[in-house]
Amino acid sequence: MKIALITDAWLPQVNGVVTTLLELVRELEAAGHEVHVVQPGLFATRPCPGYAGIDLAVRPGKRVGEMLDAMKPDAIHLATEGPLGWAGRRYCLRRRLAFTTAFHTRFPEILYAALRIPLSWGYALFRHFHRPSSGVMVPTQGVLQMLEERGFRNLKQWTHGVDTQVFPFHGVVCPSPLIGAVAHPVSLYVGRVSYEKNIEAFLQLEMPGTKVICGVGPLESRLKAKYPQVRWLGILDRVALAQVYAAADVFVFPSRSETFGLVMLEAMACGTPVAAFPVDGPMEVLGAHTGRPPRGGVLYDNLLLATQEALAVPRSQARSRAMDFTWAQAARLFEQYLVSVNASDPAFVSVTKSVTSLSSER
Repeated sequence: MKIALITDAWLPQVNGVVTTLLELVRELEAAGHEVHVVQPGLFATRPCPGYAGIDLAVRPGKRVGEMLDAMKPDAIHLATEGPLGWAGRRYCLRRRLAFTTAFHTRFPEILYAALRIPLSWGYALFRHFHRPSSGVMVPTQGVLQMLEERGFRNLKQWTHGVDTQVFPFHGVVCPSPLIGAVAHPVSLYVGRVSYEKNIEAFLQLEMPGTKVICGVGPLESRLKAKYPQVRWLGILDRVALAQVYAAADVFVFPSRSETFGLVMLEAMACGTPVAAFPVDGPMEVLGAHTGRPPRGGVLYDNLLLATQEALAVPRSQARSRAMDFTWAQAARLFEQYLVSVNASDPAFVSVTKSVTSLSSER
């Protein structure tokens, strides 16, 4: 199958969405599919306002159309809701082509945190974006239910995976020169240093040992100045990152709005237990969304208590839970949800007619 993957999130960006898409493409190609990635590096770009490190394509509509005309894909997937996603959407609607989309990130919450744009406005825009999709892939059952309540339709529960060879198991905490000789326990956070991550809930915890942060983002300078005792490591490649995971006693995930939280799986694959709030992403990753006790970590509304108790979780249990997630499984689900561009879906045709006139180049 020839698949067009259109995404505003791609290298050199470093985030969970990029990792997910890279692994997805690798698995799809290994299965014999031909994947064409339409990504910002193929266009003139400009920085995303208020979100350093994210470059967005500038007026990509015409070029996207030319690329898709040349590709003649069997299936089109719009991975993100940025300029490229909107350009791909308009292309499909004008030609009455079916496509799928994905909801990776709660951008309405980011827009509210950064710019105080009301959540209702953000979700209305995203609902409009996804309305003509033949399948909206979402990473957790909790996110699926939330979107259903907000009027989204054609939702498909997807999942993510982890490369357990890149992130190998360590039955004991392994010192790393990247962290150096520090007091234990080592509490680790990996991710964007940005509005939606609720990172100060972690930085404010009064606990012994050392806090370590891997990542960059728009709040980095302010938080570095405010918390000079924290070890700030910036962006690391995956090999170095695996060493840091293995050197941590506990991985703290303070976000309340994450759709999944791939970094939790990476930490758990290395044997590092997770402390988090009992919200959608962590509940899915730790298996608590089914009403069962979490595996591989601790979930509490009191993040300090969760962190303290997670220190006692066996590292083997964290690894065992991570092994439940594979990129091969995620790719199989993705293939299952794809639709032919020529799919005769009456609902799609009806929506196409009603919204084509509303589409404009983003």
